Amino acid sequence: MGPRDVTLERRARLVDIRKSALIGRSSAAMFDLIEAAEHYPEFMPWCSAATVLARDDSVVVARISVDYHGARFAFTTRNPKRRPEWMAIGLEEGPFERFEGEWRIAPLGPDACRIEFELGYAFHSALLGRIAGPVFASIADTMVDAFARRAERGAPGPPAGAS
Repeated sequence: MGPRDVTLERRARLVDIRKSALIGRSSAAMFDLIEAAEHYPEFMPWCSAATVLARDDSVVVARISVDYHGARFAFTTRNPKRRPEWMAIGLEEGPFERFEGEWRIAPLGPDACRIEFELGYAFHSALLGRIAGPVFASIADTMVDAFARRAERGAPGPPAGAS
């Protein structure tokens, strides 16, 4: 492998995901569901573990472990938030070169809202992107659907410390 091949190997592929859905729950209830990362293993088959490392009125920090279709990795996010309408997604630690996005929740009535999810990410290396990329693309692409199904079935109340 020559020097040019090494440069190409390290170049990560950028992926952008944008999804939205109308949900039959209040914006506050939907925000609480999205923000409660500790419950992700209960309804997201790719999430083997999730630990909230810090939570207050302005930020939630969580460590998420992925174990799905042979891809295993973990990452930590630091997510600024404004309950009940917005939460950013930012990488603190993990196998990504880029990992940023946001959830926007717009109330449509007392028991309805519109959620919008955007995520842009790229793995640190092209090799990791080829191995874990297709699995993570599937995960990111189905996030909104997973939250919509969870909302339909009912979900735990707001996390401790939620205002």
